[in-house]
Amino acid sequence: MDRGYLLLDVKSIDPMARRIAGIASTPELDRQGDILDPAGVTFRNPVPLLLAHNQKEPIGTAILTATRDGITFDAVLPTVDEAGPLKTRTDDVWQMLKAGVLSGASIGFSILDNAVEHIRPGVRKLLKTEICELSLVTIPANRAATITLVKSLSQRPTMNLTTAEHVTNLDTKRAATVARLDAILDAAKDGDRTLTPEERTTVDGLTLEAKTLASDADLYRQREQIQIARAVPVAPRASFLSITDNTEPGILMARYVIAKMASKLDNVDAATYAERRWGTSSPVTLELKAAVAAGDTQNATWAKPLVNPVISAGLIELLRAATLLGKIPGLNRVPFNVSIPSQTAGATVNWVGELKPKPVSAMAFATETLGFSKVAVIVPLSQELIRFSNPSAEAVVKNSLVKDIAAFLDVQFTNPAVAAVTGLNPASITNGAATAAATASPLADMIGLINHFVTNNIPIDGLVFLMSPQNALALSFRTNTDGSPQFPGVGINGGSWKGMTILVSSAVSTNVIAFQPNSILYADDGGVTIDTSTEASLQMDSAPDSPVVATTVYVSMFQMNAVAVRAERFVNWKRIGGANTVKYLTAAAWAAPPPSST
Repeated sequence: MDRGYLLLDVKSIDPMARRIAGIASTPELDRQGDILDPAGVTFRNPVPLLLAHNQKEPIGTAILTATRDGITFDAVLPTVDEAGPLKTRTDDVWQMLKAGVLSGASIGFSILDNAVEHIRPGVRKLLKTEICELSLVTIPANRAATITLVKSLSQRPTMNLTTAEHVTNLDTKRAATVARLDAILDAAKDGDRTLTPEERTTVDGLTLEAKTLASDADLYRQREQIQIARAVPVAPRASFLSITDNTEPGILMARYVIAKMASKLDNVDAATYAERRWGTSSPVTLELKAAVAAGDTQNATWAKPLVNPVISAGLIELLRAATLLGKIPGLNRVPFNVSIPSQTAGATVNWVGELKPKPVSAMAFATETLGFSKVAVIVPLSQELIRFSNPSAEAVVKNSLVKDIAAFLDVQFTNPAVAAVTGLNPASITNGAATAAATASPLADMIGLINHFVTNNIPIDGLVFLMSPQNALALSFRTNTDGSPQFPGVGINGGSWKGMTILVSSAVSTNVIAFQPNSILYADDGGVTIDTSTEASLQMDSAPDSPVVATTVYVSMFQMNAVAVRAERFVNWKRIGGANTVKYLTAAAWAAPPPSST
């Protein structure tokens, strides 16, 4: 069975019923090179709702409805009262949905009658398919295949209804009100009695409600007729097809850098180079162009196209996804250089007897400020790579910009040896934090970390654990005496356990870090500054001499026919609330238990 990825636009969510309703639009080209034609999709309702295509552990059901424009769905996670694996599994999935940890979706399908159209090498259009299941996933192949409004579960999101839809809702409510009214009156009639005072009050209220709903419905019907009379026909389009930019995220930023570097080699401005290579309507070309006269950014046909924020945004999106900082839910986001008040000690509260004086107590406060700190990297590239680069070379530039910064930030954020240096860098969240040695019992270690926060009166709601992929994988193999998983919901990519988030990174090595995210102040300007040079001389060292000494060796970019790309990003963090808001284990090398013998 193949997998396809849908663009989901959730329209309504019912937290009480654990229900997600929405619409799946026409799929984009996914990384497997498939385009799923919704016109040729078949299915048999209800289809199973799975987690990550695991057919052995269903989590609910989904109702699909095919339309000309796409596929609507209505998925339900059951509420299980009886303790067991199903209750644990569905509760964990629901928590992941509410926390935004689980935000993607995909379908499992089979191709029917070999109905495949090969559009070009590596790209095929699937004309006839059967959808067998709908899955919730963490990392879909199609970047846009996300549940965009799932984070609003606890906020009871609303919809913008059309006038006709609102009228229908009013009529439905009126019909329900009249039915309740008839039931009360019929009960009194059949019993050959008069209404009780309570029934009379209810009947009067229902009668008024029914009249109000009918009046409102008539008012909106009149409004709808006015809207119809004022409506202007839409000019027919030449085609129902639309062109979507399927450029991989971050590639636009890589092209932006390549254009800036190549323009130095060809003695043309960067916008001209980008136009020659990627076209006049490319986002890169528009980003590099400058207005030649005064313009206003609200005019869609004049200067507004020149204000294009997607270039840096694409790189930032990738960078955040690649770093632990971008994955941790609940960090306390603050601006740079702004004083943030924090409470360091609470008031003393005590029992007070009748006519006895109440105690007076003081509270202690402090202010925290995150100044500017920045990370930077210089990547030298040969002029030949830039001049003759193809899409794969663009990916090299993109990966160079993202990978090095992400790996550095992860280590700086978690390594206990990283201390704060005034005017240079923040301390890691583990520097000076409470610590203990890990044991051979992961469950005891995890509970010990949790008890640390309970003992120090720190809420455990929203607690986050950071560990290596190896230790997370070891947890996934751990079982209880009855064979049930000891850490359900945890795998090599992390997951959740008992409502707490588990994230993985090789940067933490054998440490296991637990912390309360809201005790971490985090500032990020949301941009990356890119500069290039063909004349700079560099010390080719990941830790250059500072200050420069007589023996420092430099390499000339001009002499080596190379181009230097410099990327900078302003970011800072700080642990508040004392050392106990973070605790980490050392030398954690949990191993999967040996298989039981029979």
